[in-house]
Amino acid sequence: MNSFLIAFQLLTIIPVSRPFTANDRQLGYSSLFYPIIGLIIGGILVGAALMLTGIPQQIQAIVILMLWVLLTGGLHLDGLADCADAWVGGLDNRQRSLEIMKDPASGPIAVTVLVLVLLLKWAIISALIEKQELFMLLLAPMLGRLAILLLMLSTNYIRTGGMAEKMVINLPKSAASLLSLVCLLAGIYYLGLLAICFMIFTLLIIRYQANRRLGGVTGDVYGAAVELAEVTVLLGAIL
Repeated sequence: MNSFLIAFQLLTIIPVSRPFTANDRQLGYSSLFYPIIGLIIGGILVGAALMLTGIPQQIQAIVILMLWVLLTGGLHLDGLADCADAWVGGLDNRQRSLEIMKDPASGPIAVTVLVLVLLLKWAIISALIEKQELFMLLLAPMLGRLAILLLMLSTNYIRTGGMAEKMVINLPKSAASLLSLVCLLAGIYYLGLLAICFMIFTLLIIRYQANRRLGGVTGDVYGAAVELAEVTVLLGAIL
């Protein structure tokens, strides 16, 4: 139960009232709950969309998008912004890129990327409302958080001494691999092969760039992967 609470507390802003402590093993197992947290977020989005039925479509879409951002406290958007700044301003210098990612300020590149991604999400949500395919909002957050698990399994984590490092070190790889396969197959069944291909291709690009520029991934890269996986899997699903 503690592992679930860790994942829930980390990936959402919904408060956890039950006090708990966690050891390193529970931190590692908490990553297995990431897709489940995504399903919970998706369920809230679908429920909100159904409650908003009857109001103008564009307003529905923006309210759903705002809720999507609020549920996570903008955590993953922050990672995307940091990566955008670092991978442009770092000029292929690993140390410089890492320093930029630590800087809380966002530059024009970060703002531009965030605006474009949010606009694309809003357009996709509008299209889903128009097509009455809101169930896709249930699976996109799940697959977005699966992106973290896939990077944990395949890419070196370079920050040391933090909670994320303990999660990666103690991740049960066999269980994580099986869970990843089940989630990907569910995505193929419900959203189509093209959607999952879009997502995997996006993750391969992120992994390549992270290895080339940083020598591995960080928490910010995980956040960027969530946002880009969500938007690309939905894009592939509606095409």
